[in-house]
Amino acid sequence: MNEKPSLRVLNSCSDNRKSKIKNLKWGEIVAIGVAFAMCGAVAQAQQPKNVPRIGFLTAVSPSSISDRFEAFRQGLRELGYVEGKNIVIEWRYAEGKFDRLPDLAAELVRLKVDVIVTGGPAATRPAKEATSTIPIVMAFDNDPVGSGFVASLARPGGNITGLSTLYPEISGKQLELLKEIVPRLSRVAVLGISTNPGNAQALRETEVAAGAFGVQLQYLDVLSPKDIETVFRAASKGRADAVLALTNPILNDHRKALADLARSEE
Repeated sequence: MNEKPSLRVLNSCSDNRKSKIKNLKWGEIVAIGVAFAMCGAVAQAQQPKNVPRIGFLTAVSPSSISDRFEAFRQGLRELGYVEGKNIVIEWRYAEGKFDRLPDLAAELVRLKVDVIVTGGPAATRPAKEATSTIPIVMAFDNDPVGSGFVASLARPGGNITGLSTLYPEISGKQLELLKEIVPRLSRVAVLGISTNPGNAQALRETEVAAGAFGVQLQYLDVLSPKDIETVFRAASKGRADAVLALTNPILNDHRKALADLARSEE
């Protein structure tokens, strides 16, 4: 009987030691974007009882990216804004339930927040659909132009600004790292969300790298948290040597589950 291969997992958001260093800069940058976006609100706040309000909308749970939330708070503090003192933050989490995002975005609009910060493209779209006047600051987006959030990186237009990452372009590098870790690597299961524009682009980059390294890919769609165990069984059945998890709200929010499932396959 053939020996069942052990699965190795590579997730671009899994290195917590590095992320804690990088997240501080991320928080500072997002905080600066927020400060610019709510300049009008700050001017009005000179009047009594007029405290600027920030809406924060994310698809994931607070525990999964608590370090980023703290980095964001620290970035605001360095600009002179302290939550509960001279600024109010309305936190809204979808907890991985994407269908809740439109209602949460509409709720922030009803609260008349001065600016909305979105934790990723899954939250940016419903925020964009909920308002065309309240400034929206994206914490990150893989392809804001391709997603239709901005007209161009040079001249975004509209009410959306924020950070654009190079994540899809470095997806091929992730496969290269896996190949270095497992020199005899021949089959890799790639987990992602087919409807996520960033994942679609990342998969294309990974396919190019796979051709160069002689690696066969098995793409497995993860449309909800309950799909994670199912796709791992499929990866094991397909005799994958490793699993590459693309960056998206579902997989980011269940990194521990991914690691636990990989260990159970050893």
